[in-house]
Amino acid sequence: MTMTIPGFDEKDFAVFEIEGLEPRMDALIANVRPKLEQLGRELAPFLSAQTGEEMFAHVAKHARRTVHPPADTWVAWASSKRGYKALPHFQVGMFANYLFIVMAVIYESPNKTTLAASLRKNERQVMNLIPQEQQEEFYWSVDHTKPGGTRHIDLGKDGLAQIAERLGTVKKSEVLCGRFLQKDDARLRDGEALVQTIEETFETLIPLYKMAF
Repeated sequence: MTMTIPGFDEKDFAVFEIEGLEPRMDALIANVRPKLEQLGRELAPFLSAQTGEEMFAHVAKHARRTVHPPADTWVAWASSKRGYKALPHFQVGMFANYLFIVMAVIYESPNKTTLAASLRKNERQVMNLIPQEQQEEFYWSVDHTKPGGTRHIDLGKDGLAQIAERLGTVKKSEVLCGRFLQKDDARLRDGEALVQTIEETFETLIPLYKMAF
């Protein structure tokens, strides 16, 4: 697939250093959102082919914010044109220091309990999901609103069991798994290399996505 966006650069990440809701949103809309919208269009057919169902892109609008500027932004893909939060979905987005490429099941999704049971049942498969040479770039998170997480290489079976337990019993629980690329990563500057990395990451995460159904 040919990517025509120029990738993401320091100017894009610097958006999250701008003070104030309106100034940050203005910069985000001008610099970052067009790239996310294009990624959404470019990758929807790939994800549709990978999942076997039509996938629709949803770019974060941050419309409910009235005071605090967003700490991150993203494009999400899900199998509904109306929205993504209630469904297992894929995301590419940014915090101030890194770009994330993840599969997510967040608190609004009733699929949490299904995924929790699958994580328990398929523990070995999940632990072996990430290729050895990539395990330091893949992270697990239990809160999509906060940056950071636990590296897959550090998670261990006990960590996975804790995620599964929380996912199955806590109403507001959620889980995200995917790749974090630091803002100085050369792959971010090259649109073609970035799309290749995103596609490889999503291919790795497809089995996890399917476990949520």
